[in-house]
Amino acid sequence: MLDPTALFKMTYGLYVVSADDGTTRAGCLINTATQVTSSPMQIMVAVNKDNVTAGVIERAGAFTVTVVDLTADMPYLGNFGFRTSANFDKFEKYGCEVSEVGSPYSPEHICALAACKLVKTVDVGTHYLFIGEAVSAEKVGDGEPMTYSYYHSTLKGKTPPKASSYVAE
Repeated sequence: MLDPTALFKMTYGLYVVSADDGTTRAGCLINTATQVTSSPMQIMVAVNKDNVTAGVIERAGAFTVTVVDLTADMPYLGNFGFRTSANFDKFEKYGCEVSEVGSPYSPEHICALAACKLVKTVDVGTHYLFIGEAVSAEKVGDGEPMTYSYYHSTLKGKTPPKASSYVAE
């Protein structure tokens, strides 16, 4: 028996991963990011291959991931999660700073960030797993991280088709 809803019990958070390849600045909301090693500190993010951000990360050779906190509302999440960087500046409304690896990030609604140099890309079908070595990591607020469960149960958010946890209904 294969019950995909069993995976809903796995813990996830909400993150914005971003990069700038010198021509395009892109970012997207993801639910799969984790620390994979401590020495060196390496972080893995899963990004749908069809997202503009995936190509920008590959070309830039770096990315920054921010941890979304509980102050984020649906307009913020929709800005990064339900629009494309192909023809929309996702950083215009929520501000833009630049990390140590040259990636843009919004300083609003986040509690931590990590700037990473890309060290490995793994093709896992619909997504790439980008593994980066952290150049910097910092706690930027005291807010609690937003879990994917909170996004679904409290904010009534939906899982978009490009999410790594998407299951067709």
